[in-house]
Amino acid sequence: MLEIRRNSQVGHFLVFLLFFFFNYAQEKQQEPIGLVPYIKTLEERFNVKFSYLNEDLDDIPMTIPKNLVSLEDILQYIENQYQIEANKLSERYYTLTKLRSVTLCGAVLDNFAENTIPGATVEVLGTTNAQTTDASGNFTLTDVPRDASLKVRYLGYLTKYISVENLLKQGGCPKILMAQHYEQLDEVIVYKFLTTGLIKETDASITMNTAEFGILPGLIEPDILQTVQALPGIKSIDETVSDINVRGGTNDQNLILWNGIKMYQSGHFFGLISAFNPYLTDKISVIKNGTPANFGDGVSSVIQMETGNSITEYFEGGAGFNFISGDVFGQLPLSDKLGLQFSARRSTTDFLNTPTYNKFFDRAFQDSEVTDEDNMAVEDEIIRNEDFYFYDFSGKLLFDINDAHKFRLSAISLNNNLRYVENNTTDNETSVSLLKQANLSVGAQLQSQWNDRFSSHLNIYYSNYNLDGKSVFNQVRQVDQKNSVDERAAKLNTEYAVSDRLRWRNGFQYIETGITNTTNVTQPPFNSDIKGVIRIHAPYSEIGYTSFENKFIGKFGARFNFIENLNTFNTFLVEPRINLNFRLANYLRAEVLGEFKSQTTNQVIDLEQNFLGIEKRRWILSDDDTLPVTQSKQGSVGINYERNNFYVGLEGFYKNVDGISTSTQGFQNQDQFNGEIGSYDVKGIEFLINKRGNRYSTWLSYAYNKNDYTFDSIIPNRFPNNLDIRHTITFAGTYSYKNLKLSVGVNYRTGKPYTQPLEGDEALDTNFFPARINYEAPNSRRLPEYFRADASAIYSFNLTRGIKANAGVSLLNMTNRKNSLNRYYRVNDENQIETVESVSLGITPNVSFRVSF
Repeated sequence: MLEIRRNSQVGHFLVFLLFFFFNYAQEKQQEPIGLVPYIKTLEERFNVKFSYLNEDLDDIPMTIPKNLVSLEDILQYIENQYQIEANKLSERYYTLTKLRSVTLCGAVLDNFAENTIPGATVEVLGTTNAQTTDASGNFTLTDVPRDASLKVRYLGYLTKYISVENLLKQGGCPKILMAQHYEQLDEVIVYKFLTTGLIKETDASITMNTAEFGILPGLIEPDILQTVQALPGIKSIDETVSDINVRGGTNDQNLILWNGIKMYQSGHFFGLISAFNPYLTDKISVIKNGTPANFGDGVSSVIQMETGNSITEYFEGGAGFNFISGDVFGQLPLSDKLGLQFSARRSTTDFLNTPTYNKFFDRAFQDSEVTDEDNMAVEDEIIRNEDFYFYDFSGKLLFDINDAHKFRLSAISLNNNLRYVENNTTDNETSVSLLKQANLSVGAQLQSQWNDRFSSHLNIYYSNYNLDGKSVFNQVRQVDQKNSVDERAAKLNTEYAVSDRLRWRNGFQYIETGITNTTNVTQPPFNSDIKGVIRIHAPYSEIGYTSFENKFIGKFGARFNFIENLNTFNTFLVEPRINLNFRLANYLRAEVLGEFKSQTTNQVIDLEQNFLGIEKRRWILSDDDTLPVTQSKQGSVGINYERNNFYVGLEGFYKNVDGISTSTQGFQNQDQFNGEIGSYDVKGIEFLINKRGNRYSTWLSYAYNKNDYTFDSIIPNRFPNNLDIRHTITFAGTYSYKNLKLSVGVNYRTGKPYTQPLEGDEALDTNFFPARINYEAPNSRRLPEYFRADASAIYSFNLTRGIKANAGVSLLNMTNRKNSLNRYYRVNDENQIETVESVSLGITPNVSFRVSF
């Protein structure tokens, strides 16, 4: 029994040894050997000879497959795995040749967890051959030069370069492991509110990202200048984008920049539509106070628009249309270092009448009621014929000289054209109005990162604006007006990082602005030709500091303006700026802002009843006589609370603007043509409460303004501003469900001030020719309150795998409320006082359809 057990144990031991040596032999057989030694074994095994170049086969490891027996199968395997072609010359002789153009496959993985990376870019350097990895991280490239290299990149990972030869040596479809890119970021404090893509920064500026923009009531496309009016303290008294009022200021007191270029025209359709393509615009910033020292001009606000500044990897673009216009845009990578952006839009208004166009046309031209002194409507039979269209296009060339220097060249052209004929069959009178409005701007930027601490930004631009108008009445009286603006500027901004928490910004800016105003009237004869040039030399300096854990964030700076009018005056102004943000408690921060600012260009509202009352504003220069340099002082204090998608913001401010004229403020009373110089001051509070969820956002905003003029030569010398809107309330909400976005909101504000004639016979003074109206105290009456409800809906879907689409519908003024926007008085040919009242848009539908790819 014992002997049997011993024999059994020996047998088991022998079986174990045989199993071990068998596996060892198998493992040894699977160990890679060089391809050249393996070829020699094939020569002996199959009694054949191979002809090849040693350098083609050297350093290629070869794993012997177990299941390959025949010579043909082995050679086919070598060709597939290592891209080495085998040609049979005879029964005994073969050649082995390395392919110069190969087919390459592989898989891109995370080198930490070896997860696949779908969407990574695999590019053959020096060619246009590139591909993105599929959902499993795999790729296949054909016709790849064997001596080329691959560039593999993906956001969040370090870019990897690898030679094609090294990949081929691995055989099959090798794995490419990507290292994650780790970067320690400082805490970023922003307040997201209203809709996606709208953010309040720590410096109190508002940023809109159009790529992430959601939906707002009445908007089916992210109209830039309509969107900013959703913010507290910003509105348009006359419902236009060309007359945006920020904290009681006029539109010409806003500095509007496109890619760093000052724009003197901002709207189409006489201000009802923004002139800037939102789909090419990447970022919009709105600054109401605490303006950085590198910005001059614009005593009310800065509205800065920037198109995309990076070269895209692939062509991106889109197109769409609505009931007013159609547009197309695109971003095209010409190479790794060169890219092109373009956009174009044209109205359909000259060949297609839509409900939206008819409502806009009524608002711009017809939607005014004229009543006589007995408050009876003036009924005239008027036949109107119009030919109106607008278009715009923009382009941007992006050239990355190298990683440290980037060059950008931008251009934009905006155009409005109108021919309007009005036949009054009652009085047998005909008037013809022609109007052309155009803005052409070109700018170049050079962005340089000289080292880890020092960077610079050079901006040079030329901007030209022209307004040409002609009005002919009964082919007898003709009025010609021309307003031209030419501006050239060079601005150098630098930034030096003294430490991780302290930054020092400096710069110098040179701006030369020339403005020409020409007026010719045939009856009575009148000619005027006024030209002027102002040059501004403005160095500035600013320190920015951020404390540990962002408990305190501050900017302190000053701008020094040397202003010279070549005809009249020279002056020097110092403009300090301050912007402080600090933590009061968890989730609660406070801000203190202040600024001094000035501007030398303003718009006068001239010849009020010409050109249909639609575009009668003309740019002029300060001359220290009829119009001094406009200067402002502003201070504000605010608190912000945000937690769990709940935001509350409260801000109080005071602003004083000096050096204004009655001709720049739109007076339509006894002081309309006097040109008195004065000031206005605004005290106000702005409040916003917003609650957001995964699918919804709802908000309530309230603004209180007390805005008063002071004119020493007018009695009384202090009275309400033309833009004195005491109370403004907005309540709105958005809701998203899958691919559907809905939004509805209401806007309420108290009435605008206006001046009414005296009662009875004292209203008209016939001792003058023409007769004059005697008015009550300036702005002593108010229009009825304003109320408007808007709604919009957008549905997104995929047309194909690579083409996305959305369809939208909006409804402005859903209740069709007749809001009075303005009221003024005039004397007709019968020496009667007529009341002219402008009313708002009626119920206005719009529809859009867009595709993007």
